[in-house]
Amino acid sequence: MMPEGSEPVRTGAAVAEALAAQRLERDAECSLDAALALATTLHTPGQRERYRLLLERAIAQAERAIAQAERALAAAEQERAALEAEELAAGGERTLATGMGARSTLARAHAARAEDALHGAGQLSLSAQRAPTREACDDGWRRVEAIVAGAEAAARAAAICAAELEAGAPRSKAARAARAAAHRAEVAARAARTIVEERNHAYTFHTDNGFSFGEGWHVAAAAVLAGAAVQIEPGKALTPQAEAFLRDAGLSDRLQAYRSRPRAMKQTTEIVARAFEADPSSAQRRLRAAFLGDAPIPEAVAGWVDRRLADSRAGEPRRKKVLLWIRACVHHPHRNTTLAELLELTDLVLRAGLVPVLTGDALRDGRVPEGAVDMTLFWKDPTFRQLDMRRAQLQFFEHLKRAHGLAGQVGVTTAGMDGPALMGIPTMYLTDTPNVRMRAWVGAVPGYQEVVRESGYLERVRRGLSAWAAAP
Repeated sequence: MMPEGSEPVRTGAAVAEALAAQRLERDAECSLDAALALATTLHTPGQRERYRLLLERAIAQAERAIAQAERALAAAEQERAALEAEELAAGGERTLATGMGARSTLARAHAARAEDALHGAGQLSLSAQRAPTREACDDGWRRVEAIVAGAEAAARAAAICAAELEAGAPRSKAARAARAAAHRAEVAARAARTIVEERNHAYTFHTDNGFSFGEGWHVAAAAVLAGAAVQIEPGKALTPQAEAFLRDAGLSDRLQAYRSRPRAMKQTTEIVARAFEADPSSAQRRLRAAFLGDAPIPEAVAGWVDRRLADSRAGEPRRKKVLLWIRACVHHPHRNTTLAELLELTDLVLRAGLVPVLTGDALRDGRVPEGAVDMTLFWKDPTFRQLDMRRAQLQFFEHLKRAHGLAGQVGVTTAGMDGPALMGIPTMYLTDTPNVRMRAWVGAVPGYQEVVRESGYLERVRRGLSAWAAAP
């Protein structure tokens, strides 16, 4: 016979544990339902954060419900001798049902977590690829890897729940729901892992007119100086010319097949800067050898330049020249060259005893300032549109330097100036605000200067022109 007063205490403990487990199970299901109800509004501000909090709450409540149900089973086992057979059966069924429901809810919550991690990994991977520095890019991808690991952990947890229900009640509604959830979690985790596996370390050499032509110099220079992998934008009119330039530069082993998720172009200026900081002379020699080659400048290129200068006093090789770059683009039009500024720069060049040579985009009104030579849009001439167009355009600048005294170049920030700058032509680029990306070259690439358009900036340009004029 049981001691007096013992049976009610032991029986009450099992029932209380079971009832607590049931409450937690209901709470977990409510939290999960509340989270899933937000599925169509996750794009609105704050909703995804709320969704994730509800999922975490549902998981925590379901795990507590399962633990509570296990305690209820243990308490019922201890009370077996004191309970009547029918009471034990009823209590056992109640506790088993609680464990099944909580495991099903837990599996569904983990599936939702895995799918949310897939979304997060996809979004973060895009921003990581667009990061302006290699360090930021690599840090972003480490965070992506952590998110993917979370998706895989959620998938494993969902699979465990499904397996436990499969072992105890394979035909139950809870088991079917858990199996479906585990499958969804596995699919999401595999897709998330694929994002990491498809990471692309190459930089894209763009051949679409929608991208800056000059950024090709950045990519090629990063490959020459730091061994960066390069992929060429395929199927465009200028794709063959880009490939020819890279192969002529000795970069065949750095080319890879085009695929999605390349690194951000913005990183290449930093890569180039580091090489110049380490050894400016060596970096410039290597780039000149790769980009210009060792063959003489073709007569077609030299002749084109000579003819354009022949009919003016500027054609005299003894008179030093300065390139004045004109920018007239749809992209960031506020950065474009104004006629007033062009006239001021032209006057400064003339006052320094130098010859202004206009290049870059076409003049808006077609009027060439007095004393200047017009070589705008030179790259559209057939001479510079052949398979070797990239090298031919650099040879244009090189011939001006060798045969016609090109002393430097001035203009609004444009990547078109950067090829000549890397070849050793002194450069002053104008910008409304400090250019974070290009400032990496200031003090690293010889003769590369940033001139912010602020009070007195034209005086700084004047001093720079005077220095070029006085240089031997």
